[in-house]
Formats: sequence, structure tokens, C-alpha cells
Amino acid sequence: MSLYKHRQTGTTILWVLGLGVAMTAVVLISSAASGSTLAVIPAAVLIVLSACMLLFGALTVDVQPERVVLWFGPGLIRKEFRVKEIRGAAVVRNPWYWGWGIRLTPHGWLFNVSGFDAVEIKLSSGLKYRIGTDDPQALLSAILRAVEAV
Repeated sequence: MSLYKHRQTGTTILWVLGLGVAMTAVVLISSAASGSTLAVIPAAVLIVLSACMLLFGALTVDVQPERVVLWFGPGLIRKEFRVKEIRGAAVVRNPWYWGWGIRLTPHGWLFNVSGFDAVEIKLSSGLKYRIGTDDPQALLSAILRAVEAV
């Protein structure tokens, strides 16, 4: 049973990577048409960019009574936190230069696909994690409800 489940689409990531895919496809087509043996390079880049679009195009956060689970895209990249280990949570704002994706920041690991709002959770180990979201108050409320129930 989920207390909160939300999927945020990474519009900026999808646009930037989509533009890269389109430009790389043009280079691939022109390389292949000229018979260049170097066409393998844009083909490899096209595969990597397409995989990044699939893997990082969305972030889903699922707050359950015993755990908080988040995953990118179809779920190959995921992170899970046990609610009983969460010692605090707060809405925070990330600077633009921290970017999107999975990043190590001065405030711990950041998982983000779009925007600058996040919920920072602090674990009993002292580690901090930031979960990017376009719905920070609802995510915070769900995490705090789960923590209080434990």
C-alpha cells in the first residue's frame, strides 16, 4: 500500500537528449551515406543517448509504510530507504548548477530529473539524500506520516 506515489517526467532531460539524438542521427545518416567506416561512432553515441533518455526520462517516488523507494525510467536504476532509518526530512531547493540525474552534492546524493525543488532526508547513519520533485510538500508530508507511524 502506498501512502504517496508520483512520477515526474524529466522534460528538460528529454528535450536535451532528444536534440542530441536528432543531431547524432543526422550525422549517422550522412556518414553512412558517404560510406564512411567511422559511421560506427555516431551509431554508438546514438545508442548511448537513447539509453539515457529511456533510463533518466522520469523519476518515480513511492512512499510506503516501511520504505521510500525511488526509481528512474523503467526501474533499472533505483534507491530504497527504510522508513525506520529516516531521522528527518525537509523541503529544500537545489542550485541550478547541480543539474539533473544522480549527483553527489555537498549535501549528499541528489536524485533529480527536472526542476530545483527536492525533499532532503537525513538517515540515522548521518547520510543525507535529496529526492527531486515537482510536488515537494506532498512528498514531505507522506514521508513524515510514514516516519511518525513507525
